[in-house]
Amino acid sequence: MAATIDLRSDTVTRPSAEMRAAMAAAEVGDDVYGEDPTVNLLERRAAEVFGREAALFVPTGTMGNQIAIRLLTQPGQEVIAESRAHILDWEMATTAVFSGCLVRAVEAPRGILTWKHIEPAIYARGAFRAATGLIEIENTANLAGGGSTPLAVLQEIWAGARERKLPTHLDGARIFNAAVALGTDVKALTEGFDTVMFCLSKGLGAPVGSMLTGSRELMDQARLFRKALGGGMRQAGVLAAAGLMALELGPQRLHQDHANARLLAESLARIPGVQIDLDAVETNIVIFKLAGGRSASALTARLKARGILMSAVGPDTVRLVTHLDVDRAACITAAEALAEEIAAA
Repeated sequence: MAATIDLRSDTVTRPSAEMRAAMAAAEVGDDVYGEDPTVNLLERRAAEVFGREAALFVPTGTMGNQIAIRLLTQPGQEVIAESRAHILDWEMATTAVFSGCLVRAVEAPRGILTWKHIEPAIYARGAFRAATGLIEIENTANLAGGGSTPLAVLQEIWAGARERKLPTHLDGARIFNAAVALGTDVKALTEGFDTVMFCLSKGLGAPVGSMLTGSRELMDQARLFRKALGGGMRQAGVLAAAGLMALELGPQRLHQDHANARLLAESLARIPGVQIDLDAVETNIVIFKLAGGRSASALTARLKARGILMSAVGPDTVRLVTHLDVDRAACITAAEALAEEIAAA
């Protein structure tokens, strides 16, 4: 089998030699005691980039999201989110288990919630229905194809939430991809949220870790919830060093991933039997459907045998994600293999 081209996710990236060297040289301490200088530096820098008082280094984006939900809600409330949100489909029902809240799924085109979608789903306390406690936005919208929510849409949501006295949380796992696609600074694109989570271990290229940002008061409490969830990582500076490099250097090259995703999408659009919305391909995620009863899992299995990995995310739906470990030549190879295998099906 040829060398693997892995388009399953941008979580599969491996640290560069320079990143490994920074990890090996990292100054460390016990972060549970707040004594790891490299973790402390990463948290200060993340807070600065997002214009916040404080930030917290967490092992995963799921943990960051779930800590934020616990911070901003009370048990028995609802969390409004888009119907394909990561917190609903991919976080093991932790919103219910850890925060005692129900996710109220609201469908929106391309996964992008607007205030017009959100407002009808808001409920005040009553005798029969749980009250809304939180509005959650995902930017970019992962399983909806990586679409970005524009700043003007977010500003309307922030204003409406303030009027209704509702907190807001951003699942910004790929917020830097959204910022690049929209030509907007991440600070401006997130300023109205009470809490923001973003991943270091996706397109930015770190091997492990995410950040949660917000007020100092919220992050002090978040540290306690992190410990309760088993997220006290002790000498975590070896990971934070990679996170620092990812935060500083990763955003500068995301446009390359976006260009490669566009190449794949345009190639797929020319293949008979493929359904794809080219306008929806804005960042590093490409989702397409197979017509004629073709099986997504069968297609991905045949491609795997050729050393090309991608994800079946439905009976007839496939997802590809570009990242720093897949260059343009690899994407061209993947596109050619896709055309051959779909034609042969």
